[in-house]
Order: sequence, then structure tokens, then C-alpha cells
Amino acid sequence: MTAEQFSVVERLGGDDFLARTLGRSFKVARGDAVSLTELMNWDDLNAILTHHRFEPPRFRLAAGGEQVPAHMYSRPIVTRRSTVWNQLQPAELHKRLAEGATLVLDAVDELHPGIGALAGQLERWLRTGVQVNLYASWTSTEGFGVHWDDHDVVVVQLDGAKRWRIYGPTRTAPMHRDVDMPAPPQEKPVADLVLTAGDVLYLPRGWWHAVAASEGQHSLHVTCGLQSTTGADLVTWLSEILRAHEAVRADIPRFGTAEEQRAFLDTIGKLVAAELESADLITRFSSARDATERARLVPSLPHITAAPPEADLRVRLVTTRPSLAAGPEGAVRLTAGGEQWTFAAKAEPLLALLADGRSHRLADLAQAADITLAQVAGLVTELVDGQVAAIGGWQ
Repeated sequence: MTAEQFSVVERLGGDDFLARTLGRSFKVARGDAVSLTELMNWDDLNAILTHHRFEPPRFRLAAGGEQVPAHMYSRPIVTRRSTVWNQLQPAELHKRLAEGATLVLDAVDELHPGIGALAGQLERWLRTGVQVNLYASWTSTEGFGVHWDDHDVVVVQLDGAKRWRIYGPTRTAPMHRDVDMPAPPQEKPVADLVLTAGDVLYLPRGWWHAVAASEGQHSLHVTCGLQSTTGADLVTWLSEILRAHEAVRADIPRFGTAEEQRAFLDTIGKLVAAELESADLITRFSSARDATERARLVPSLPHITAAPPEADLRVRLVTTRPSLAAGPEGAVRLTAGGEQWTFAAKAEPLLALLADGRSHRLADLAQAADITLAQVAGLVTELVDGQVAAIGGWQ
């Protein structure tokens, strides 16, 4: 099973999940007997640790809620240019893991194509940013103890088994920057379950949980952290778009009379109220979030100047939530990665193909838009220069 074949969207339930579960309760979706080793496996992890230099906290070991000192599983190497880096020591790493440490690798979606594709699925479906962290453990020792996360998570068990004790929330929608902390959970969990290879777990933010490889076998799983989109984000965005009004840009009358201060606040209140009464406010806010999403930046080497007009050259967008809309005088407008382009209407079928997130041959894009290879290459060059597309040999 490849990353493209594994659909976390289907596994969780698609639209029914969005309507009934998202942000409300946890959900376990059991997988079939087929392991997800083709999505990511132990050999992939070994290769990443072999061929990359990591420093904490990107790569770390954790045990009992504490970070294991790096010197216990690595040693400093001084290069001839007097730079220092920590070289992983496999024998010491193995000892620490056997003693109960959990191996943690943050942002593995930036290191592994299959996990990157998994993150892309979630980003397109849930219209939010996703970071995927990897966890590997061998014992019943909990790496982090009973804790909660300030974002929703989707967990995919890749190999082995892991026990999850879920306690539920003690504060509604807690935030990273909050005015209060959640109270400790009850001693008895609301669910006590074991994930095995192929299983998927969704857990809303704020739900206390504890995790351990306590089933007599090792465990490898990835946790997809979903960027929260809260009322605080909406208020922040409102403060930005309201700057179009002179009253919002004006200085607060801190030294004015009580009447002047009241008049100022009334003006601001009316502007805010008008926006809040707008029927399409959340739609506009969501579109703005999509338009400014973080692109997964990918170089297009060896093509450093322009895309050559070659039929089999492949290109894909590196943003997962592009927006296509009608532009002026029948043109089509593409918004992605915080940038905007306006193309002739003929380009719409071509852009619609690219918007599906897959890679496409220049010849297929040219055929869709009924334009020449040279014209397609020019359009692609604009998108590559804008850092929302990349050229490569994907299949």
C-alpha cells in the first residue's frame, strides 16, 4: 500500500467525520490486516537517521515526561573548520530505547515523501496546516506521561502496537496562549484501547491521554498535528482587514475627553459589528487562510532559469489549498502561497489540473488548455519563480 493508495480521509469517514466528529470526540478507525510499511517503515527511519544531522528538539529521546540528554546517545564531532555537530551512536541509542526512552522525530513530513503525501491529504481535506511527528518505542514506559495537546491530532499506527489511555478534556478548547490551564483529568480513562498497524485515531485538542508500547512489541506511529483555526485567529484577521478604515488606523485618544474616547470606541464597534453581521465573513476568512498557507518549498534543479518546453517534464503545485476564481474580463485568477496570478481564461483547465495536487506532464497541461508547450513552460516558470510550483521527476 503506497501513500497515494492509503486514504486517511476515507478511513476516518469523509464528510460524515466532518459533520459528526471533528472537534467533538475521539474516533478510532480500524485498519485491515495489511501493514502500512509501504507508507513508511523501519528501513526508511534508519535511512533518515543515517543520512541527516539532527539536533534536539528536532530529533530527541523522551522518557517519563523528560528529554534524555543528547550526550547519552550521541557524541560531539569537531570538523576541521571547528564546527561541532552531534553524531548519533547506534549502540548507545539502542540502550536508551531498551531502557524505556521513546524516539521522537519532528516534521518527518519534510523528510519522507510518503508522509509528506499523507500530510498533503489532510491539508487539502481539512484546509489547515499539518506537521507530522514520528514516535518509536519499545517498552511500557510512557515518553510523556498524561498530557494534552493544543491542536487536534490524527494518529496512524505504522507498525507494532501502542496502548492509548484517553481521559477526555477538562477545559473546552484550550490554547497554547490561554488565560488558564486545564484542570488535571480524572484517574479513570474514558477509553483504554490498543492501536495496531493500519489503525487511525483522531483526538481533539485538549483531550488528556497517555501512550505506551505496553503490548509486548515495538511500536512505530506518526502523529499529524492539525493547526487550529480559532475565534482568536478570526479576530486577528479582522484587525488586519479593518485597517482599510481611517478610524482603525487612527491613534487611540488616550488623552482625550470621555466623550472623545466614547465616540472612538463607538466607531470601532460599528465597523467590527458590520463585519460580524456579514453573511460571508467565515468564507472570506477561510479563503484568506487558504491563500496565505505555507508552501512546502521544493527546488526545481537543474532548471534554475526557466522551465524548458519538454513534453514529458513534470510539474506540481507545492501548496495544498490553491484557489481558482474568475478574474477581470473573463480571466482566471490563481491564489496560492500568499501570491496571486491572473492568466487568460484558456489557462483555467490547465490550472484546474495542477490544483489537484498531483504532478502533470507539460504535454498534458498543454492539451488541456489547447496551448503550445512553450506557452505552458512560460506559465510554469512564473509559478516556480513564485515558489508555489516545482519541476521534478515525480510519477
